[in-house]
Amino acid sequence: MKYSESLKKNRDFQQVYRHGTSLSNRYLVMYVLKNQYNRNRLGISVSKKVGNSVVRHRVTRLIRESYRLNEIIFHTGLDIVVIARPSAKDRSYREIESALLHLAGKHHIAGEGNEKISD
Repeated sequence: MKYSESLKKNRDFQQVYRHGTSLSNRYLVMYVLKNQYNRNRLGISVSKKVGNSVVRHRVTRLIRESYRLNEIIFHTGLDIVVIARPSAKDRSYREIESALLHLAGKHHIAGEGNEKISD
């Protein structure tokens, strides 16, 4: 993630949950809150309801990679928390990426067009 870093501290996640706006679709829930930095911070949460550790880590990697390849179209200065729903368990990379970009578009935090920049 060239322009972003990870949200790691529980208090940062809690602040986004409390003060951010949330939207969801079939596979993901996204919370967004403006921050005081000039970069985005991405947090990913995948609960045990999604599956065992292998499945959870796979979903986490899919979300992180989807964001990384498309982060150029995201606005900067945001804390973004993405929560995987149990239905995301058996989804392909394309489906997770599509769900992430769909939520970014609903939040109006992605550039015009929402096209994938790299392939």
